[in-house]
Amino acid sequence: MTFEGKTAIVTGAARGIGLEIAKQLAEGGARVVLVDVLAEDLKKAAGELGPDTLAYAVDVTDETAVEKMIDEVAETCGRIDILINNAGITRDDLLLRMTQDEWDAVLNVNLKGTFLMTKHAAKYMVRQRGGRIVNLASVSGLVGNPGQANYSASKAGVVGFTKTVARELARRNVCCNAVAPGFIKTRMTDVLPEKAKERALGAIPLGRMGTPNEVAAAVVFLAGDAASYITGQVLPVDGGMAT
Repeated sequence: MTFEGKTAIVTGAARGIGLEIAKQLAEGGARVVLVDVLAEDLKKAAGELGPDTLAYAVDVTDETAVEKMIDEVAETCGRIDILINNAGITRDDLLLRMTQDEWDAVLNVNLKGTFLMTKHAAKYMVRQRGGRIVNLASVSGLVGNPGQANYSASKAGVVGFTKTVARELARRNVCCNAVAPGFIKTRMTDVLPEKAKERALGAIPLGRMGTPNEVAAAVVFLAGDAASYITGQVLPVDGGMAT
């Protein structure tokens, strides 16, 4: 899959799934823009991808910073072709113990951040009459997950947001889709208690965790020309959990 001559912005790109997505896009020839709040990890990631990689330590919940960054990218690169909204956090707790701060933090990053990045990148795609937006949802947003009322709500919101953006931008040849990962082996899942991992594995028909590479492959497919007639869809990458 080739992305020669295209500019791709990836949020939450300093490590994990976001970094793997960025690597696959770069391998396809895209000029990649990494966005994350983890400044040190971001610097390291940019070094791995090569000298043409741009990196911005930006909080996706800060509209002023988001707009400035996207305008700078458009000016530097001449266009914005692909936006991958991967930035996300968890603050897990049972509903009756969940604090308002835990709720707000997750909704702000996962849903508001996706909104702000899309709003400001889409204006360039609309002018170009073409673009690809891929949002990272989650199997938790499709079927729910105990202890993740905030996370599940944020990712369900991403699904609804994706479908609406797809309808609004389709006439300008801008496709918007979502990928919904299941239980993926990352730093986030590595720290889970063994009993929690066992319960999760028991709910996966394929009987194993997924990898960042497998999620990234689905995202990159939706960002490419092969998916030019796909919009408003949610692709689970979950080993059958949401089946």
